[in-house]
Amino acid sequence: MRLMDCHTHTQFSMDSEADIDLCVKRAAELGLAAYAITDHCECNGWYEKEHYPEETWELLDYYNYRANFESSVSAVTALKEKWAGKLNLICGVELGQILHDTDAAKTANADSRVDFIIGSVHQVMGEKDFYFIEYDKMTMDEIYGLLERYFKEVYTLSKTELFDVVGHITYCLRYMKQRHGINADISRYDDIIAETFRNLAQNGKGIEINTSGLRQGFGDCFPNLKYTKLFRDMGGEIISFGSDSHTVEDIGANIADGMRIARAAGFTRGAYFKKRKPYFIDIE
Repeated sequence: MRLMDCHTHTQFSMDSEADIDLCVKRAAELGLAAYAITDHCECNGWYEKEHYPEETWELLDYYNYRANFESSVSAVTALKEKWAGKLNLICGVELGQILHDTDAAKTANADSRVDFIIGSVHQVMGEKDFYFIEYDKMTMDEIYGLLERYFKEVYTLSKTELFDVVGHITYCLRYMKQRHGINADISRYDDIIAETFRNLAQNGKGIEINTSGLRQGFGDCFPNLKYTKLFRDMGGEIISFGSDSHTVEDIGANIADGMRIARAAGFTRGAYFKKRKPYFIDIE
């Protein structure tokens, strides 16, 4: 099976120390058919901390993503030249909270060096990243209210042109289950998820199968087979695969499992992007 990994992080992401040169070397050793570096760029933290109202500072633990974006894109662009003919290296970015600052998102989209953009929602407006939320101090009604806001925000995101694929679309479930054993039933949001997928399909956008949940205690990919199949049923054709690695060792992790989910959902090929255009590789 020809594997691709189109969601990875290097030292230019605030939560990773993976050396970018070692990451590229590892991808080449694995023989990946496509390898994308997609360092974090949270649009709601594009500027330095002082740019934002003091009362919002607690919502983010890091700012000045604009500098990280430039550092990552510059480094990957140089490595693309160095590894030309030896590795299908893709210059990507994971844009978080696009709706919170569309001007920042448009700046990233306008950068001609960028091949691929993952649109992710790590936090809903006015709330902390799902990583930092104390779910054990919330009622289930409060949790479901938060999840509803999440899926509504992803729905609105699906109507924009500021990304190529939506990243880990069930990310909102990760930490409540991993840390507290809370299994929220998101089937109550299936209608809006279906409409989100319909928008993506009609706009030529895709979703990602993010395999990190298989190695981090969640027990499944983001999304799982049910929602991957729903995307297919809504006309979806573009699906990418990402390990969401933050270490060199996790590059390519469980990608084969993600591809098997895609195959079971009815997909026969996976996508990677160059110059913001999809290219396809058959799923064996």
